[in-house]
Amino acid sequence: MKLLFVHGWGFDRHFWEPVCALLPNHEHLFEDRGYFGNPLQPHIDGPFLAVTHSLGAMRVLSEALPGLTGIMAINGFDRFSARSGREGVALRVIDRMLRRFNQDPAAVLSEFRTRCGCEAEFGPLDLAPLHEDLLRLRDGEAPTPHVPVTVLQGSQDPLMPHGMRESVFPHGPVRRIGHGGGHLLPLQDPAFCADAIRHMAESLPA
Repeated sequence: MKLLFVHGWGFDRHFWEPVCALLPNHEHLFEDRGYFGNPLQPHIDGPFLAVTHSLGAMRVLSEALPGLTGIMAINGFDRFSARSGREGVALRVIDRMLRRFNQDPAAVLSEFRTRCGCEAEFGPLDLAPLHEDLLRLRDGEAPTPHVPVTVLQGSQDPLMPHGMRESVFPHGPVRRIGHGGGHLLPLQDPAFCADAIRHMAESLPA
């Protein structure tokens, strides 16, 4: 089973290196939005499992990629903002990020990554995809999944409130797996993530 790795907001394809190192028996493909330059959109032949983090799950669902057989949504969601009776991140928080992004995008990104649990430095920014996807976090909502979804969630996630974690993907075929970590499970416990990915990949039709 091929694995397509799709990162979340504020990261890139290198985010997946600890997990990929534990999955040597699968073909790895990477999508990269190019937040730090060098965007990448691979061509995929045949069935594949999308391994996503955070916003990556919503982006995959919105693109209806041919060959998609399942989604591993690590710290993932189908909608980020709190709207229409569903819990999420308050709109005022995202709007404040957008206002500050126009003034000091590097500071906004650094604070976001630090809150998630990552203090690693990052390179020069491509502001257009970062701003576009920040708007998607505020306004976007993915369609109902047409493939199986497994959600890995951290019980100590500083970004996603408990109610939000419990209500993501309310209309899709979802299997939920809890964990004691935060919002960056692929960095915090790559072995846990790799085991879940391996199990799901083996359960899908080749």
